[in-house]
Amino acid sequence: MSYTKQLIKTLTFSAILAGGSAFAGDFDGKKILFIDSYHEGYPWSDGITTGVQQALNGSGTELKIIRMDTKRNKDEAFMVEAAAKAKSVIESFKPDVVIAADDNASKYLIQPNYKNADLPFVFCGVNWDASGYGFPYKNVTGMVEVAGAKELTELLQQFAKGGRVGLLADDTLSSKKDAANYKDKLGIDLTAEYARDFADWKAKYTEMQGKVDILLLGNVIGISDFDEAAATAHALSQAKIPSGAVQVEPMPYALIGYLKVPQEQGSWSANTALKILGGTSPADIPITRNKEGEVVINLKMAEAIGVDVPFDLIETATTVMR
Repeated sequence: MSYTKQLIKTLTFSAILAGGSAFAGDFDGKKILFIDSYHEGYPWSDGITTGVQQALNGSGTELKIIRMDTKRNKDEAFMVEAAAKAKSVIESFKPDVVIAADDNASKYLIQPNYKNADLPFVFCGVNWDASGYGFPYKNVTGMVEVAGAKELTELLQQFAKGGRVGLLADDTLSSKKDAANYKDKLGIDLTAEYARDFADWKAKYTEMQGKVDILLLGNVIGISDFDEAAATAHALSQAKIPSGAVQVEPMPYALIGYLKVPQEQGSWSANTALKILGGTSPADIPITRNKEGEVVINLKMAEAIGVDVPFDLIETATTVMR
């Protein structure tokens, strides 16, 4: 089992232990539709789904889940069609509240079809800022997704010899948006490099060891030939500086992770949906941002770059990779 799957399994089990809805049995017969922009098996989506399911457990609501699958299918026509199919499900299922995860559901479904409509929506996982979709509407509230890159950089600084920060990610609009937001919204002055393929990623990884003091490792989902095992071996042999990640996927080849918690997005959204079913208007629920973070430490990477991780940091970590 890969590290990613192990961590998701651990987080899922933790969410199950947390207990069910605070609105147990109050909403028998009410319908909630959960629209996932991505696909089952994508760790972020699975985490949000777990949070939604757990929060609704015992509430009496009927939950239906559909997935737009727009992470693996990026063609504009596909996304428009996926949104049209989601709209058809809304019309046939007739939900009382819709939860919509990640940007594409907001961009292709909510904004063009349901602005200030009667049907209430709760979004989650919208990156950085929801104002690009005109949110909030009178019928829409939600939780934006902000990466903990500032907290991560502060954790990594104790192992660095200087303050130069770099970012290595795939050559995608999403990664470039992250870099811009790290600078503009979090105040991190960084140098960004974007890899077109796996060979380019390895070359840039090695090159950046001598150009920056801290390396943030971003998304690689846009690198079709990316090889996690080979990337890990390459990092262990080439690393000279501390590296970190704000998502679970790069953790096998990063020193420290400060990971967003997808269950937080799902749980907040589901509980907000229940509040709406209880009579609270979406307009009276302010848009919020994620606040939780999971600290992960990779001791193999610590050994590779010759640093000792303080015991108090290990004690506070959610996961320690050995």
